[in-house]
Amino acid sequence: MTSNEIRRTFLDFFAAKGHRVLPSAPLVIKNDPTLMFTNAGMNQFKDIFLGVRTPEWSRVADTQKCLRVSGKHNDLEEVGYDTYHHTMFEMLGNWSFGDYFKQEAIAWSWELLTEVYGLPPDRFYVTIFQGDEKEALSRDEEALDCWKQHISEDRILEGNKKDNFWEMGDAGPCGPCSEIHIDLRPESERGAKDGKYLVNMDHPLVIEIWNNVFIQYNRLADGSLESLPMKHVDTGMGFERLCMALQGKTSNYDTDVFQPLIGFIAAESGKKYGQDKMESVAMRVMADHIRAIAFTIADGQLPSNTGAGYVIRRILRRALRYGFTFLGFKEPFLYRLVDVLSNQFRDVFGELAAQREFVAKVIREEEAAFLRTLSGGIQRFEKYAADPASSVEIDGAFAFELYDTYGFPVDLTQLLAREKGLQVDMEGYRQALKKQKERSRSATAVDTGDWVELLPAVETEFVGFDQLECEVRIARYRAITAKGEQLYQLVLDKTPFYAESGGQVGDTGHLTAEDSTGPKPATGQVEIVDTRKENNLIIHITAELPVDPGAVFNASVNPVKRRDTANNHTATHLLHAALKEILGDHVQQKGSLVGPDYLRFDFSHFARLTEEEVSAIEQRVNEKIRENIRLDERREVPYQEALDEGITALFGEKYGDRVRVITFDPGFSRELCGGTHVPATGQIGLFKITTESAVAAGVRRIEAVTAGAAENYVNQQLALLKQGRELLKNPGDLLKSLQALLHENQQLKKEKEQAVLEQASGLKDELIAGLEELNGVRLITRQVGISSAEAIKSLAFALRAEVDDLFLVLGADLEGKAHLTVMISDSLVKQKGLNAGAIVRELGKYIRGGGGGQPFYATAGGKDPGGLQTALDKVREFI
Repeated sequence: MTSNEIRRTFLDFFAAKGHRVLPSAPLVIKNDPTLMFTNAGMNQFKDIFLGVRTPEWSRVADTQKCLRVSGKHNDLEEVGYDTYHHTMFEMLGNWSFGDYFKQEAIAWSWELLTEVYGLPPDRFYVTIFQGDEKEALSRDEEALDCWKQHISEDRILEGNKKDNFWEMGDAGPCGPCSEIHIDLRPESERGAKDGKYLVNMDHPLVIEIWNNVFIQYNRLADGSLESLPMKHVDTGMGFERLCMALQGKTSNYDTDVFQPLIGFIAAESGKKYGQDKMESVAMRVMADHIRAIAFTIADGQLPSNTGAGYVIRRILRRALRYGFTFLGFKEPFLYRLVDVLSNQFRDVFGELAAQREFVAKVIREEEAAFLRTLSGGIQRFEKYAADPASSVEIDGAFAFELYDTYGFPVDLTQLLAREKGLQVDMEGYRQALKKQKERSRSATAVDTGDWVELLPAVETEFVGFDQLECEVRIARYRAITAKGEQLYQLVLDKTPFYAESGGQVGDTGHLTAEDSTGPKPATGQVEIVDTRKENNLIIHITAELPVDPGAVFNASVNPVKRRDTANNHTATHLLHAALKEILGDHVQQKGSLVGPDYLRFDFSHFARLTEEEVSAIEQRVNEKIRENIRLDERREVPYQEALDEGITALFGEKYGDRVRVITFDPGFSRELCGGTHVPATGQIGLFKITTESAVAAGVRRIEAVTAGAAENYVNQQLALLKQGRELLKNPGDLLKSLQALLHENQQLKKEKEQAVLEQASGLKDELIAGLEELNGVRLITRQVGISSAEAIKSLAFALRAEVDDLFLVLGADLEGKAHLTVMISDSLVKQKGLNAGAIVRELGKYIRGGGGGQPFYATAGGKDPGGLQTALDKVREFI
C-alpha cells in the first residue's frame, strides 16, 4: 500500500464505525499558554477533555500534523541518526468523548491492524498499566480482559506509570494507556530472542505503533486524582511507523513518505543514500526538517528570534548546517524541496500547495541569511582558536555563544575544534545552556491552583457582539502566580468581554456587585484587567477576588477601548481588501495586532511598497470609510458553505463547522472573523498609514491609526511642518530651502573631513620623531586630538607603510566615546606571535568597552575616555 492508501484506509475504517473525520488542526497553537506547537493528536480536543466545551460529535477520527522539538517531547537531536524519530510527524487518531471505551477501542485497533491492514498477529505485543501503589491505582484489569479476547496472554505485558499512564501535564485529565508494539525483525532474530524482552527498550525494529489512552481521571494541583464523570478514549498511531511496517521496510526513511525527498537531495548533491553514514544522516535530517519548516510556515509561523519562530529557525539551521557540512550545499537548497513536498501532500494538507511560492521564498531568504551567519561564525571561531589562550581547549561559554548567536550546534564547534587538535569544554557548555533554560523557565513560569467550581458544568455564553454589559455569575475561579504577581482567573456563566484572539486584544472593564442600596465599590467591585482564551475557555483576569464570589454581578466592558479597538479591527478588513485589489490576489494576511491605539497588519508580498502604492491603499480604505458601509454579519454559517462562496479564510486558523462571516460591501471585503466591528464604516472617520516595513522574507508590515488617533497623527505632522517652516524663516518654497541647506551641510562636512585628514597627516612626522626603540620593537603610544576614526585609521596605515617593526597604539576621545587603534607590523606578527585583535580586547577593559580585528590591525570602543591613558601605559608595560 502507498502511504496515501494507508492513510485513507484508516480514516475510512473509522468513518464506517460512526466517526466524524475532521481536518488536522494547525501546527502552531493559539490560546494555550502551555504549548507552542501541536505535539499530539489530542491537542485540538483539549477543551473537551477539560470539560469546558461540549463536543459536536461523540466519535471523531483524523490525521494530525504534530511537531515535537521542545519541552518534554524533544526529539530533535535524535532526528536523522535513528530510523524512527521525527520533528514533524502525522498522528492517526480515533476519539470517543463519553461514548465507547476500552472494549471497542481495543477491538477496533486489533481489527484494523490484523484484518484490514493484514499485519501478522504473531508480531504484536501489547502493554497495560500495572498499577501504582503510591497513587493507590490498581492494575488495569478491564484492558487486560479486553486484550485476552484477541491475543495470547504471554504477549500482554505490564508497564509502569512512566510507560503506561498518560498525563496531559502536571494537572488535568489523565488515565492508563495500552500500547501496541510490533516486532519487525527478520525471522532469524525473532527466533533467537523473544520480542517481549525488547519492548520499550529503544530497539529500532521493535517499536510502539499505536497507543490507546483511556482518560478516566483528573489530576488536581495537589497531585491527587479524582474520577471523571465522563470517560474518553484518545488514541494515536504513528503514521510513518505504520507505513514502515506495511511497506516491509526497516526504516521510516525508506518508505514513500520520505524517499521522494531523499531521492531529490541525493541527486542534487551527487551523493548516494546509504553509502556513507554522515552523508545519509544529513539527507535524513534535511528530508525530515523540511516538513516541519514548510508546514509550520504554511500554518502562519515565520522564523524569528523568539518563541515558536526561534524553534523553527533552529530546525532550519540544523538542516542547512548538515547539508553544508556533509553534502557540500554552499548555496540555499532547502527551498527547492518545497515543490516535492507540496506535490506529495496536495490532497492531504492543501495549505502548503496553496502557498508554495511564499513558503519557498521565506525558506530561501532564511537559508541565505544563515549561510552568511555561518560564515561569520566560522570566522569568529577561527579568531578565537588563533588566540594563544585557546591552545588547548575551546571554552564552554564560547561554544555556547556560537550556538546562541550564530546557530552553531555544539557538534559543529567540536568538528571545527578537532580539525585544529582542540577539545571543547563540554561541561562549561552544558552549564551555560542550563542557565539559559533556567532563565527562560523563570521568565515564563506560571503557578496555577485548582479551579473552585461554583456552577459546575456551565459553559460561558458570549454576548459581547450585542451588548457591553449584562448580569452574570462566576462559574469557577482560581488563583495564579505569574512572575511573582498574585492574580485571579474568573470564568463567568455569560460575558460581554471579548477574549484576546485573532489578533484583537482582550476587553477590560469591571464586575460590580449590587444590593438594594446601590453599588458597593469597597467590597463588590473588581477590575477586569484582561480577557483571554485558554483552550476555548473565556478567562477574565483580575488582581483581586470579589469578597463574595457567589454574588450576582453586573459585568461592564470599557466602552471607549472597545469602540477604538472595533474601529481598528474593521480597518484591517478594509486594508486587507485594498491590498488585494491594488497589489494582487497573492496577498494573504500573515498576522495582525488590533488594539485601541493602533493596528498592525502583516501580509505576503515580495517587494517594498512604493509611495504611490501606499497612497493608493490609504485612499481606497478612506473611500470605503466615507461610503459608510453598514456591517453585514452572518453567524452560524456552515464552514464549507462559506468557503464555497469564496469568503476569505486565513491559513493557520482553526475553524469550527460553523463560522461567522463579516462583510463590508459584498464586492469588496468578506472574511471569516470572530472579532468585534463597527456598525458602519463611517464610525472609523479616518485611516492613516504610519509605517510600511519588512518583517521577514516575503512578508511586509503596515502600521496604521484610525479615528481620533489618526487625527492626532495628522495634526502632529502638520505641527512639525509648521515648526520647520518657522526655523527656515517661512520660505516660499520649503522643499527648495531644505535641499539648499542639506547641500551646504554636505560641503561643510567635506571641508571638515579634509581638515582632519590634513591634521592627521601633519601629525605623522611628529609621531615618527617621537617613537621609542624598546625591547625589539619601534613603539608609538599617544593620545591624539583627532575627532574622526577614519582619519586615525588612515594615519595608522600611513605610519605602518613608513616604519619597520612598528608597534602602534593610538587613543582618542571621539565626542565623549573612547577609541583605541592598534597597528602591528607583519614582521612582529610573524616573529613574536603578536595579535592586534587579542591585544585590543584586553586594552578595551580600561575604557569600559571592547573590540577586535585582524592580527595586524584592530580597534576598540568604550564608554570611558578617562581610561585611555591607563590603557596606553599598559602597552608600555606589555612591551
